This record gives sequence, C-alpha cells and structure tokens, in this order.
Amino acid sequence: MVEIVKFFDKLSDFGGRLAGVLMIVGLAMIVIEILLRSLFHGTLYITEEYTGYLMSALTFIAYGYTLKEKGHIRMTLVRQSLSPKTKVVVDVFCYAVGIVFSVVLLYVTFGYFWSSVLSGTRSMQISRTYLAIPQFFMPFGSLLLLLQFVAELLKSCRILRTGSYKEIVDESAELGR
Repeated sequence: MVEIVKFFDKLSDFGGRLAGVLMIVGLAMIVIEILLRSLFHGTLYITEEYTGYLMSALTFIAYGYTLKEKGHIRMTLVRQSLSPKTKVVVDVFCYAVGIVFSVVLLYVTFGYFWSSVLSGTRSMQISRTYLAIPQFFMPFGSLLLLLQFVAELLKSCRILRTGSYKEIVDESAELGR
C-alpha cells in the first residue's frame, strides 16, 4: 500500500511539474506575441487560442498536485476543534466523496474528449487545431486527481489502522496561516 501511495504522489508531482512547464510555455508565447506586435507589427495568430488551451490543461493537470500539497480551499474552522482521530475519520469521508466526484469528472471529461476523437472536431480558429489534443488533458488531469484522492484516502486509513495520530498536524500552522 505504501508503494502505491508513493507512486500516486509521484504522479501528482509529475502533474505539478508539467503544469509549471505549460505555464512557462504560455508565458513565453505571450511575451513573443508582445514583442512581435510591438517591434515587427506581426503576430503568431495562435497565441490567444493556445494560451487558453494551456491554461485549461495546466489547471486540470495541477489538481492532483494541489490536493497532495493541501492547496485546495478547505473549511478548517470545524475541523480545528476535533480530536485527531475524528479529524482522520472526517478526512476519510471527505476523500471518499472526492473519489466519487473525481470518478464523475473523469467520466464526463473522457466522454467529451472521446467525442472529439471520434468526430475529428477541429477548432474554428486559424490554426484548425484537432481539439482532442488539448481536450486530452481534462481526463488526464481528472485521473491524476482521482489517484491522489485514493492516495490520500489510503494515507488516512493507514493512520486509523496504526493509530499514529501524531502524523495529524494543524494544517493552518503547517500552511503558514
């Protein structure tokens, strides 16, 4: 079980790094577009379209990493007053709900991606981009989120099983809030 959790954590880390690379690529495209327009009165024609694709892709790909790093918005007011064991039980419930949500999200985004694959849909922009390519990142990111929810659930179940509640830390203090 520990190996599975480490593997899922590494996948989420990969997603976080990939999202960072996509953000840099988008930034580079914008800078190049600005330079082309300012200095040469030209354009790439695809900057607006592709930076939109990149923003969507990096958002989905970073979901799992953000969950792993406890970066999603969390309601901690009630959780702070709970005992360590109760905190873990609440976490198990929340991760189970997250798994259900992620399965639905994966199903919907994969259906969206697959319909583009089957129909060969292309963008209406000048690039005529095959839309399955940017849409692929939605189910991929949803899968990374699902796997990270499973990893977090397994971590919490291990804490419940071993009774090592000292691993539960005050998230607000840990995150510098």
